[in-house]
Amino acid sequence: MTATMKAFVMHGIGEVGIIDKPIPRPSPNDAILRTTAALICTSDTHTVAGAIGPRTDLTLGHEAVGVIHELGQAVAATGMFRIGQRVAVNAITPCYACDNCQRGYSSQCGGMLGGWKFANTKDGSMAEYFHVNDAIANLAPIPDGLSDEQAAYCCDMLSTGFVAAEFGNIPIGGSVAVFGVGPIGMMAIVGARLRGAGLVIGVESRPDRTSMARKFGADLVVDFTKEDPVEAIRKATGGAGVDTAIEALGSPTTFAACVSATRPGGTISNIGYHGDGDTVPIPRLDWGVGMSDKTIRTALCPGGSERMGRLMRLIRNGRVDPLAMTTHRFKFADIKCAFTMMQTKEDGMIKPLITFG
Repeated sequence: MTATMKAFVMHGIGEVGIIDKPIPRPSPNDAILRTTAALICTSDTHTVAGAIGPRTDLTLGHEAVGVIHELGQAVAATGMFRIGQRVAVNAITPCYACDNCQRGYSSQCGGMLGGWKFANTKDGSMAEYFHVNDAIANLAPIPDGLSDEQAAYCCDMLSTGFVAAEFGNIPIGGSVAVFGVGPIGMMAIVGARLRGAGLVIGVESRPDRTSMARKFGADLVVDFTKEDPVEAIRKATGGAGVDTAIEALGSPTTFAACVSATRPGGTISNIGYHGDGDTVPIPRLDWGVGMSDKTIRTALCPGGSERMGRLMRLIRNGRVDPLAMTTHRFKFADIKCAFTMMQTKEDGMIKPLITFG
């Protein structure tokens, strides 16, 4: 008889639930993890709303850690990993062999957004067990002294937030505006500080997120419901605009504001998930009618064990503490309630931690 597990799935657009599925088995290059802790991401709610099209009983989730349950033959033969070892896996799990990976764009593994496999092209990690492709490159041992909860934040929040700063071309002492201070935006603020920004401005209206943005290092937070954020940013920068604007929401309005708020020669770094509409606007005059020397960079959560190790090092050595973002905690049996609250951001939810076992 095939052993089964519980999995949290998207039945169809707008429908979720827990069902039984067979525990996956690994191919030679893969691994199976027994899940211990996971986080729900807003992108999961976009997926259920239909942002990437219909799915039937697709297991959700891409921010999970666990212990090794089974190793594929080729992985086991390396001696690099052992059964029962605590490991984290990035939300993006590239093959590191295809053309895009070899060209240095591993998040686009096999095609556009192709590194994003969990809860997109294969079952995700919000289950009692989950499958990891190309395990040698994608399993990241969790160091002693780091909790599973801390490691789970490296799977997406830190990696995505920090790449916004990395791709933002922030000069030492430069100015940065982060539009949308959710979990990703908060980590973009931390990333901007780590990259040497001298002024970090958050754009957010929710009081709980405004307070947390300051906790994570924002020097100023602009409430876009009370004043025009572009004008406020220009005022704070002596009329120049920021060196780097980070779009961390996935909204046409905030993307356009990023372009407008960036000074000539600056960089717009987009990490927001644009889940609606067919186009994203660029304000023509603030773009210098196409000749402002402004750069637009995009990124999808860089993966791989080497990056995961560096992110965990930052937590271990006190450079960042993401745990303040965990506003709610649930057992896996109550995940449907957690997911509904994540959709509505009820009760000030920022990130819900799901524990297994």
